[in-house]
Amino acid sequence: MSNPQIAQTFDLDGKNIFITGATSGLGRHFAKIMAAAGARVVVTGRRVERLEGLCQEISSDGGQAVPYALDVTDLVQLDQVVEASERECGPIDVLVNNSGMNVEGFALEVTEEIYDSIMTTNVKGAFFMAKAFGKRMVARERGMIINIASVGANNVLPGLALYCMSKSAVAMMSRALAREWARAKVNVNAVCPGYIETELNSDWFNSEGGEKQIKSWPRRRLMDIDSLDGMMLFLASDAGRFTTGSVLTVDDGQYI
Repeated sequence: MSNPQIAQTFDLDGKNIFITGATSGLGRHFAKIMAAAGARVVVTGRRVERLEGLCQEISSDGGQAVPYALDVTDLVQLDQVVEASERECGPIDVLVNNSGMNVEGFALEVTEEIYDSIMTTNVKGAFFMAKAFGKRMVARERGMIINIASVGANNVLPGLALYCMSKSAVAMMSRALAREWARAKVNVNAVCPGYIETELNSDWFNSEGGEKQIKSWPRRRLMDIDSLDGMMLFLASDAGRFTTGSVLTVDDGQYI
């Protein structure tokens, strides 16, 4: 016999969800699946034309989406967009802190410019975005923040030292903020995805080296774009209300 409460577990109806880095890849996918689950999504990123196209696609499927141009490294713009989104849509219930970047290269090849670029986007931007919404959520005594880290937070990925360092910082940031805001009923968690083919890495995984990497994993496959759906819907919904301060790996056993 079916249980209607279980069927409604991942229902996001009535929730406002703010997503950074929504112009492509995981951020774009998160927006679509959360809108399909009933949320109104605020999608942000630097490429406005892509955001508008995403909103049209969500709207045509019966969902609700609002676009805002945003560079998370611009802290003035960040505060302005946070304020504008809550003024237009109402209180944000869930932040999906997804913006990130990477530059491949071994440590001896890293320049100060590359270092600053990665750390400013992946760590500074993520922190001040969490802080901006965290201040509002703490005052309301409710809210959920989902930070997107990586398996690189806990594993050395060759040629990606800076990326791994930045994602380790995101994982620890999630635990620290969860501790600080626990009594205010604000949940903060990090999700560490394994390798999923996106437009950022498709050239590599179609190369000889990329195919060799795939064969080194126990299941010898990349994850699908929908591999994180269950985890994301869980953490964004009332089902995840008792989960905070967790760093959750979803990698298909790539790093067992």
